[in-house]
Amino acid sequence: MAEDLKIASGSREEQYRSLVPQIKALTEGETDFIANLANISAALKEQFGFFWVGFYLVKGNELVLGPFQGPVACTRIAFGKGVCGAAWKEGTTLIVPDVDAFPGHIACSSLSRSEIVVPFFRGNEVAGVLDVDSEHLNFFDETDRKYLEEIVFSIK
Repeated sequence: MAEDLKIASGSREEQYRSLVPQIKALTEGETDFIANLANISAALKEQFGFFWVGFYLVKGNELVLGPFQGPVACTRIAFGKGVCGAAWKEGTTLIVPDVDAFPGHIACSSLSRSEIVVPFFRGNEVAGVLDVDSEHLNFFDETDRKYLEEIVFSIK
């Protein structure tokens, strides 16, 4: 597939329905893991204009910054710390409507107001997380969970 993205309009659900097959086409057959994460980050940022979108990868006992789109980010996050570390520890998606109300939130940017973090797995182990931030409160919902989980579960 050519590396062109067709930006969809409509409801968030309609936008995801258009984007997910495009992401799968971009990553299908590409064996470079980092290249795939970079294209996923870029596609999500382009389609939705999220404040920050990117990946943290498990390296030892911490998450280390991977491919992302947006302002400069925290480089390392300890296991169980902040939203990303908690999603890693729990092995489940976390939707945080107000990051300031999340115990132990790590403020990589004071402009971030809400967040969704989706872990992805290699076998039974969390290999990393997709982290998406918005500058708006209560921005993410079950539609985001459904489609972002579909995207990260297809990561190879």
